[in-house]
Amino acid sequence: MTATDGRAPANEPVWLSGGHVVDVRSGKVRRDTNVVVRGGRIDRITADAPPPGARTVRLGGRYLLPGLISVHTHLSVVYPFSATDEAEDSGITALRALSRARDALYAGVTTIRSVHEQNRADLLVRTAAGQGWVEAPRIVGAGRAISTTGGHGHGSACVYADGYDSFLRAARAELAAGADLIKIFITGGIAHQGESFTGAQMTIDEMRAVVRAAEEHNTYVTAHAGAGSAIREALSAGVRGYEHAYELDADTARQMAAQRVYLTPTLCVTRCPEWMAEHSFTPWQIERALEVGPGHLASIRTAIAAGVADPDDPERPGITFLAGTDYPPGEPIEDTVVAVREMEFLAEAGLSTEQALRSGTLEAARLVGLQGQAGAVEEGHLADLIVTERDPLSDLSALRRIAFVMQAGRIVRDDLPAVPDTHPTEGAQ
Repeated sequence: MTATDGRAPANEPVWLSGGHVVDVRSGKVRRDTNVVVRGGRIDRITADAPPPGARTVRLGGRYLLPGLISVHTHLSVVYPFSATDEAEDSGITALRALSRARDALYAGVTTIRSVHEQNRADLLVRTAAGQGWVEAPRIVGAGRAISTTGGHGHGSACVYADGYDSFLRAARAELAAGADLIKIFITGGIAHQGESFTGAQMTIDEMRAVVRAAEEHNTYVTAHAGAGSAIREALSAGVRGYEHAYELDADTARQMAAQRVYLTPTLCVTRCPEWMAEHSFTPWQIERALEVGPGHLASIRTAIAAGVADPDDPERPGITFLAGTDYPPGEPIEDTVVAVREMEFLAEAGLSTEQALRSGTLEAARLVGLQGQAGAVEEGHLADLIVTERDPLSDLSALRRIAFVMQAGRIVRDDLPAVPDTHPTEGAQ
């Protein structure tokens, strides 16, 4: 690529000058600093002024932080859910998924984890982006989720299986197709009438079959999980990731902390009735979401009370909390986008501002296999970067105004006001 599409030639550095670097690892801000990007990565973080003639983006005292990572994404979903056509042509599915992927990227979400896409649309978009044909976030994909016959995934173009051997074959097939992880439904949820999230929809043997397949490929299983009893069974089967957790008791939360699992609360799904109404959710679904909402929030508070994992102390019990939306992360909502609103909800649930910010950056990078590669503004990391007007460590709502997006050294969006070249450090204060 050339500089005409926003990416400098591989050996030509780009200076992001005169900004304040947000260190999500330490929770501190490195002020009046320049970041040098070369070859798609952060080459240097320095106080040195750009040399004459260097390609420079002047930040003017704004805040530079890592691109956001959303770890519970459905790019191919249709609303209402009943409109899903399980026989849909894969090309149509991929185009719909691509539209949502580009929205997310332009909103500042530079990496996503998809946890079920019809026709494995995540893997199709990932391939197209890897070839340079389309713009999309970096995609870590589960392909198609696996559901029991008549289970929570029924009608969503999932893979359907029953019994140990059937689940083992299904999981192996998704991994052979290129999936990075496996997603299962161990309980019902709140989207369909007549289902409950309090009872298990999979046997322990079925869970173990999927875990076995994942371990054969050195990866893991994440589970749509409503309540404690099924989660305890999944913990014993070796499932490492949990989505939603609508109803957690303190004992289950402590077991989750002891096993240092990953939890993606998706608080958006029980707190956004206006968004749901605008997207053709049924009155019953909206009523059900609001009914579950208070207990969902209390459940996540219970999980936080059980302990938040410390990435610098791998022996200390704790749950790793992650930002994931269930809804397409780049969708507009309440004067922001869903990915940012979810992080705000996590802070409202009891995570500190620093922890909430890490849930969508540093911790999320660890989950998706990009530890040491993304999720922080550090030398050697991928140049996945966003810019805000205000310090998000002081006020998470600063993420509502993202003015600049860079992915792997390519400028995706630049809405920064012009900054005059009046100071050797390009706007230091």
